[in-house]
Order: sequence, then C-alpha cells, then structure tokens
Amino acid sequence: MSVIEVSELRKSYGGRPAVDGVSFAVEEGEIFGILGPNGAGKTTTVECVEGLRTPDAGRVRVTGLDPVTDHEATSRVLGAQLQESELQPKLTVREALELYAAFYPRPADWRPLAERLGLTDRLSARFGKLSGGQKQRLFIALALIGNPRIVVLDELTTGLDPRARRDTWQLIEDVRASGVTVLLVTHFMEEAQRLCDRIAVIDKGRIAALDTPAGLIRRSAGATMISFTPSEPLPEDALTALPGLASVEYRDGRVTLAGTDETVNAVITLLARSHVTAHQLRVTDATLDDAFLDLTKGEAA
Repeated sequence: MSVIEVSELRKSYGGRPAVDGVSFAVEEGEIFGILGPNGAGKTTTVECVEGLRTPDAGRVRVTGLDPVTDHEATSRVLGAQLQESELQPKLTVREALELYAAFYPRPADWRPLAERLGLTDRLSARFGKLSGGQKQRLFIALALIGNPRIVVLDELTTGLDPRARRDTWQLIEDVRASGVTVLLVTHFMEEAQRLCDRIAVIDKGRIAALDTPAGLIRRSAGATMISFTPSEPLPEDALTALPGLASVEYRDGRVTLAGTDETVNAVITLLARSHVTAHQLRVTDATLDDAFLDLTKGEAA
C-alpha cells in the first residue's frame, strides 16, 4: 500500500525549475531514500510532501490526503525533522517534549519515547548544551511524538561524527521496526546503501533512477572493480579491448578497471598470457557511490 504518492510534481523559483516532473510512491513500512547532489531538488520535493510548499503543478498525496489543503490532517499522520532544525537554547529536553506533545490530540507518551532514544538522563539538560548526536535524537523524538504513520528525515546525520552517525542509523532502523514508514533525504552514499529499501536519485529536478540500492549499483557502468599493480606494464590497447570494460585508470603504477564479471575473467587471462604478475589484486563490487556518480554525471554531492 502506498502511503505517499507524488505524480509529475513541479516547483519553480524565479522562473527556474527546482523540481521538474518528479514522480514516485512510498510503500507502507519501507525506508525510502531520496538521494541527489546539492541543489538537485530533494528538499523542495519533501517540503511539498510535508505541505510546507505548494506545488506549481502535479499531485501529492499522503495517506490519501492533500498535504496543502488537508494540512492539519496530514500533520497527524506525518512527522518531520527539517533540514535545518533549531530550538531555543535554554529550553530543556523535557520542556521540548512536553511542548510538542501538547500540539497533538493523541500524542505518544514522551517518557518511553525518550527512553528508547537515549534521552532519559538528559531531560533536564538545555538544548544549547546537547551534543550534535543528542540534538538529532531529540529531533527524532519530536518528529515521532504525534504518533505518525510516516516520518520524514531530511539530512539527519549531516555534521555528526562517524560514531554518532552510526548510532543514528540504528535509531532509524528501530523507528521502522516500530511500524513507521521513513522517507529519508540524504547525500551520504553509505547511509542510503545501509538503510534504504528503495532510492530515488534526483538530478537537476528530475528522477534519474528509482531502484533498490543493489539495483542502482547493477545499473552502474562498472558494477565490478578490479585493481592491481602489474609486475610490468600491460599494453594499453589490450586493456581497453577487454570485454565489458567501462573505464580504466592508472595511478602510481596501479591499474583500476571498472567492468563486469566478464572483464574479471578476461583480465586474468590477459595477465597469464602476458606472463605478468598482478600484485595486490583486488576484485570488489561497485558501491552506491560509484552508481551515484554515474547517474548524476559526476556532480559532487
């Protein structure tokens, strides 16, 4: 069952399209990722889903509701953590939870929610004194306090150190395990690859691809990476003629090939035929990062 439906969504600013015909559906119970370079239209898209922006054209439905005309009803089924979130520095964690709970007719009990998110021992702490990871856990709690069916998390782990980021990933998985559908906006490839069931890659305001992480990786021009340091140089024309080869790179005497399983077999045959030893031979699958760069034509995230 689709709990979010976006069809031919369009939004422009000053005559310049930020979102240009985006369509996707989010199924109940999944973690759906939106991935793309900075300025690709990710945040504008989710702000239209949240009812914070009015589309110029297209259709958006959240559990069948129009998030603009049915904004109050939508806010009861959808919780959100915005890309840039802030609270008054002197507000305590307890005060923030009690305040947000008062906004909803049937809020979650914030006490077990705080315990689940590791905030119980920080209830008296002021927002301005919290660490980055603690603030993010609080924002997750505030997004969940209305007992939503769906939660939107926009660039949740930006600015966190690696440990805090991984702790937050576990929290997101726990949120999904509790029955909440997650719409996750990110530009961290590892984050998307670990968490998301499906990913929509947005580039220049349009959907460049929509698939599972594994499916996106398979679409990459080089789904298999082969790297080695040859005992002596191999003829360049022999390498470029390898079947399934997508690219070849030379750096500090090391050769890196992007290709397919067929490329692996062919390069091993070439090495044997040329009596060349491959030192530190590595064969690995491509990553979501490789697929992303391929899909977005190498633009930086």
